[in-house]
Amino acid sequence: MPGSVALLVWFVLLLVLLRWSKDRKNSPALWLPVTWLLIISSRTPSQWLGLTPTSAATAFEDGSALDRAIFLTLAFVAFWVLTSRQINWTELFGRNAALMLLIVFALASVAWSDFPYVTFKRWIRDLGTYVMVLVVVSDPRPVVAISTVIRRFSYILLGVSLLLIKYYPQMGVLYNSWSGAPEYLGATTSKNMLGVLCLIGGMYFFWDTLGRWHERKAPEVKRVLFANVLFLGITLRLLMLSDSATSKVCLVMGCLLITMLRLRWVKAHPRIVTAAIPLTLAGYAFMEFVFDLSTMVAQLLGRDPTLTGRTDIWDVILKVQTNPLFGVGYQTFWMGDRLTQVWSRLNVGFLNEAHNGYIETYLNLGIVGVMLLLMFMFSGYRTVCRLLNASPHYASFAVAFWMVSVFYNFTESAFGASLLWSVLLLCVVVVPGPSEMLSRTTQRFVKNGTVLNRYANRTAN
Repeated sequence: MPGSVALLVWFVLLLVLLRWSKDRKNSPALWLPVTWLLIISSRTPSQWLGLTPTSAATAFEDGSALDRAIFLTLAFVAFWVLTSRQINWTELFGRNAALMLLIVFALASVAWSDFPYVTFKRWIRDLGTYVMVLVVVSDPRPVVAISTVIRRFSYILLGVSLLLIKYYPQMGVLYNSWSGAPEYLGATTSKNMLGVLCLIGGMYFFWDTLGRWHERKAPEVKRVLFANVLFLGITLRLLMLSDSATSKVCLVMGCLLITMLRLRWVKAHPRIVTAAIPLTLAGYAFMEFVFDLSTMVAQLLGRDPTLTGRTDIWDVILKVQTNPLFGVGYQTFWMGDRLTQVWSRLNVGFLNEAHNGYIETYLNLGIVGVMLLLMFMFSGYRTVCRLLNASPHYASFAVAFWMVSVFYNFTESAFGASLLWSVLLLCVVVVPGPSEMLSRTTQRFVKNGTVLNRYANRTAN
């Protein structure tokens, strides 16, 4: 099949899938965060148009005027949408205090950054991510809105990724200049980004399928389940092509957690589950520190015991002189002399991340930044655990995704304006008021501490 015909077929199929999922009933404003996530999780408009600077240094420091204009336009329109909604901003900041402190501290790092203008520009750009998250979670039906946004960008990017790899390999596949080995990118810019897309899409379609399975005989539900199974197949195919070990392990872990959290015993004992997850993390940390668990697992899976050179990267970058307390400035470690120093010591052609979200945060924002990040993660955990009583169906996804985010950042960097971080924010950010996520709304459906099944079914749809 010619590539142009395949593209047309895919476009028609996408329209059919969106119609089946009843997305037309949702607010048109949800297309704003969908568009934003499509850009940050794939390629920027300038990259799609081939207008990126030829110099890597120029791309890192200056960016693209076209990209900035599009980002700012989307952010301003989203902020205009928020102004039309009755949001108690004071209470909003108070309910999300840990996240606000992290955002404000990142802005304050302009004061000691070696590249203050770049730090400020990147902070302004990333601020748009938080605005987009608020557009979603302040929707009158927040859970439905979250589901709609994830479904839409998963439909588009997973489908386009498979299309590019098969019919437009010059855009979807990158070949190693030395070995000639293919690296499958799809619509993204790296195999790890494609892996993250598959991780999120796989978890979502698996969770949504379980939630709808009891209604599988209904004609409308049958169509949605067909789409879910189709995209689960596409997800697994792309995940195998990307060969992203971290995403593979996290997808298996996430699906297992979703399944476990839906068990009757778990629903009947939410407090035990709430305590068990931190104990599991503490046990993992102990095993990693004492027995080097990650190396043992890598060897059992037949992978590089150095985690594909990550241990060497961590050893080198932690020796680079930085401000241990405050870091070098928001998203500016991989710039200037530090970048040259790391590249020369590792003898690599290109590297711009620490492959560990906690180390990346330490390099940019120091110990204070790491502590604020941990405070936010703890606050987010308390938020998703409250959902175990309010809405067990949605909680199974939110809790599992929080857990996956914690583990994913042990070997990859995904804290910041990334797709994984954005979806995590959708799960944990609380908007007070009439549209507060699953709190005041669910109280009407709560009887003797148990949410009625009809509400859980409605949130699934």
